[in-house]
Amino acid sequence: MKLNLSELNQRYVREGRPLDKAVEDALRSDARAGAKAILAAVERRRFENRSEGQRLRKLLRFETELWAAGALLVAGVDEAGMSPLAGPVCAAAVIFQPGTRIPGVDDSKKLDAAARERLSSEIKDAAVTWCIGWAEVHEIDELNIYWAGILAMRRAVEGLSARPDHVLLDARKIKELDLPQQAIVQGDAKSLTIAAASIIAKTSRDKRMCELDAEYPGYGFKGHKGYPVPEHRVALEKLGATPIHRRSFGLVRSVLGLPPLPPWPNRSEEPAAESFAECSEDGLQFMTEHDSCT
Repeated sequence: MKLNLSELNQRYVREGRPLDKAVEDALRSDARAGAKAILAAVERRRFENRSEGQRLRKLLRFETELWAAGALLVAGVDEAGMSPLAGPVCAAAVIFQPGTRIPGVDDSKKLDAAARERLSSEIKDAAVTWCIGWAEVHEIDELNIYWAGILAMRRAVEGLSARPDHVLLDARKIKELDLPQQAIVQGDAKSLTIAAASIIAKTSRDKRMCELDAEYPGYGFKGHKGYPVPEHRVALEKLGATPIHRRSFGLVRSVLGLPPLPPWPNRSEEPAAESFAECSEDGLQFMTEHDSCT
């Protein structure tokens, strides 16, 4: 019986269904170019799946060691929005069940907007708990951006509905957090939970900047999300600074005619971490989803 290659292509190439042995043997016996093309596509997919499996195993090496040692609730934490001239800084914390794998999860900077949005939903669905913490512009200007980022991360961790056994962070530690912690340099590229947190933080902040674009038109926040791109610099010089511009940043101060800031003093205290957190349903506050404007 002659195989219907169009039907097989739809089923095993376009839909990506597993190819059973009987059909694979029949295709290998078929001399037609279409049969060889189907087999080649299936082999490519198998290779990609094996490669992705290996990548995910490597991305889970820190979590796997902790799970094996009995630390089952491992939280990954990361932030987004440290460099922009405007808008808040956002941090996210996420905990997965041991062994959780989500294909495609990676450092948010390596993903396009569509992939980040899709993965953010998958991460939230798969997580035991997740939470977002914010540090607003006035806190950035009061504390400086480094400590504001730490504050946002602390708010995210403390808003989780389950207390972590261990916390993995991207290159930093939160000294006010009474939990075992591990700072991993370039952690968003080396840890799945940190990468997942980076995706949630990035997509959440992007949505906030889309909302602020409608409130402060003319600056292009919807596109550049507050980063110091040429378009933003031109708008800032032409229109002046908005209330969401960071007055502790040199370029903003220059536009406003303000003198450079003196060196930051040592930080003695921080605002309460209970504020400005948005979490999964069992956490501090239910996270309300918004449509992306990108």
